[in-house]
Amino acid sequence: MITPPFLKKGDRIAIVATARKISLEELEEGLQLIKDWGLVPVIGKTIGASDHQYAGTDYERAQDFQEMLDNPEIKAIWCARGGYGSVRIIDQIDFYKFVKYPKWIVGYSDVTVFHNHIHKIGFKTIHGTMPVSVEDNTAFAKASLKKALFGEQPDIIYETSHKLNRKGAANGKLVGGNLSMLYSMCGSNSALDTEGKVLFIEDLDEYLYHIDRMVMNLKRNKMLDNLAGLIVGGMTKMHDNRIPFGKTAQEIVIDAIGECDYPVAFDFPAGHVDDNRALIMGATVALEVTKTNCTLTYES
Repeated sequence: MITPPFLKKGDRIAIVATARKISLEELEEGLQLIKDWGLVPVIGKTIGASDHQYAGTDYERAQDFQEMLDNPEIKAIWCARGGYGSVRIIDQIDFYKFVKYPKWIVGYSDVTVFHNHIHKIGFKTIHGTMPVSVEDNTAFAKASLKKALFGEQPDIIYETSHKLNRKGAANGKLVGGNLSMLYSMCGSNSALDTEGKVLFIEDLDEYLYHIDRMVMNLKRNKMLDNLAGLIVGGMTKMHDNRIPFGKTAQEIVIDAIGECDYPVAFDFPAGHVDDNRALIMGATVALEVTKTNCTLTYES
């Protein structure tokens, strides 16, 4: 996996909206953060644009992203927010110049489409907080993003005694992201090959039976069979029906993988949570789950 150049003070970082619309005012905290880091924000044409719930039409969003991708003065692209819409434009993006002159693509949730598509091209990306979320993020979350962008390894160690954790150690490339987006990409040219890799999943605002449907899809596509390890981040604001589904999101996941022989870590601090730590997707990581702790460290 190829590592894009790390940032240095004075570098220009583009802010674009590939999915739901957003105003410039909503980005104030995020813009101030990158200025504090010594970076120069470049506001895309999609910021403030509107086409129903989207930040402009599919064409406008694709063009804004493409222009920033092709601009050699832009050293990273930080997606402004998630929502829905990136999957509608991914096939319009030309990565020819990106392959020659790679840069960091940063975001989470709906941005999972870019992480996985770019992973298949052979480049690392950063799964991390976005400008719209900065105000609510912990200092640890923001610091981890800075480390990832500037070339420090944002290793993660946290205490966990979740009853469904499965102890063990594993090494492999880190892949994944938002479960809904992974599900939506199955069968496409952006779908992941998860064999031998450490898979990370998280989601927000879903009915439990939707979670089950999506996890079963991953299982039927054999995306859970031969993992090196599994990391489950925030399963946040889940919903149930009047007649209860009968399992939590975490129980749905553990039931689907059966008697796996790889480590599994729940409640990992990433995803739609305030403590949304940055993850370098495509990097080789070491995952260790013990009785009381989980450790994720970067090997390359």
